[in-house]
Amino acid sequence: MQSALDTPLDIQKIRQDFPILDQQVNGRPLVYFDNAATNQKPLPVIHALTRYYEGYNANIHRGIHHLAEQATAAFEASRRAIQEFLNAKHWQEIIFTYGTTDGINLVAQSYGRHFLKEGDEIIISTMEHHSNIVPWQMLCEEKGCVLKVIPVDDNGELLLDEYEKLLSEKTKFVSCVHVSNALGTINPVKTIIDKAHAVGAVVLIDGAQASSHLELDVQALDADFYVLSAHKLYGPTGMGVLYGKKAILDAMPPYRGGGEMIKEVTFAKTTYADLPYKFEAGTPNIADVVAVKTALEYMAGLGKEAIAAHETDLLHYATEQLMELDGLRIIGQAKQKIGVISFVMEGIHHQDIGVILDQQGIAVRTGHHCTMPLMQRFGIAGTTRASFAVYNTRDEVDRLIQGLRRVQKMML
Repeated sequence: MQSALDTPLDIQKIRQDFPILDQQVNGRPLVYFDNAATNQKPLPVIHALTRYYEGYNANIHRGIHHLAEQATAAFEASRRAIQEFLNAKHWQEIIFTYGTTDGINLVAQSYGRHFLKEGDEIIISTMEHHSNIVPWQMLCEEKGCVLKVIPVDDNGELLLDEYEKLLSEKTKFVSCVHVSNALGTINPVKTIIDKAHAVGAVVLIDGAQASSHLELDVQALDADFYVLSAHKLYGPTGMGVLYGKKAILDAMPPYRGGGEMIKEVTFAKTTYADLPYKFEAGTPNIADVVAVKTALEYMAGLGKEAIAAHETDLLHYATEQLMELDGLRIIGQAKQKIGVISFVMEGIHHQDIGVILDQQGIAVRTGHHCTMPLMQRFGIAGTTRASFAVYNTRDEVDRLIQGLRRVQKMML
């Protein structure tokens, strides 16, 4: 049996924390390689959700009874944990959202509608997820702003020289992904931020894919906004985070109206709550916010550096094995990548690949991965994507290679 190289992690023991992996799909042991879409949840996170609902389920902040106070304390403890995870300067800079997409829309609709005007330019990149394209297109249509796009080269790396050419005194906002969900490319976001700040632009970084793979420090990056989703951090779905610099968030109007985000309401006028609550209208996703703290603790217990080393080993091993298959082409071969591999196979549609692999118990993602402009850049309709997490093994990579050989045998 092959195993990862020099990893301090006991992967077989870690796998016992993920009960969903202990099942068969179509008569075969499950191989889950769809982690870029969402990763699986360890028992401590599942138990945290159960403890909340069994022990102290209550609405937060407004109650004075015991359960409400317990729920409020757990909810706010997660905010402090995320502040530490991101190294944010102030706890008020952590806004709970329903995910990365919601966080980007919050910024576009609040900051964008309030501060951007006709003729202002917004820069994004070719490799953005649709959630970091469509909100800016909507804003441009409404406000008369101009959307510009950083191109990528054949390896799936941003062309920074071209980015510099796009920057000008008209550039007011830059929104860029930290790590490509389709290619695995790690972008030089510190450089992107510094160059944008040099012309006075504000910057949002989409950290959905980066958050579970890279060490994050929003102060060191000097990011104005940073967004992420809990479900890609071994946490629950339906919960995300918007980090924003306090001075900027203070200047932004609320995005949604309702309970919790107010100080006082009369029919004549409403005054809004202070940060972070003015952006958290209504009853939030309490249980999932509470459980994300446990997810962060789980990752910290394993060690993010150790997790990254294990995933990098899988990336290199899988890349070597895949490149030995005739007619297979990897899309995106950046020098700096996380454990994501997208590929096409000559003469075989990606959906057919996905169906045949599923018949063998292997879960991959097929299609355009919500990055249609990026697929168009490479002249393809979509790819097959295998993405790795801490519980994956080299033996599972071998299963993938065997599965792809079967695909070729059946389809060619």
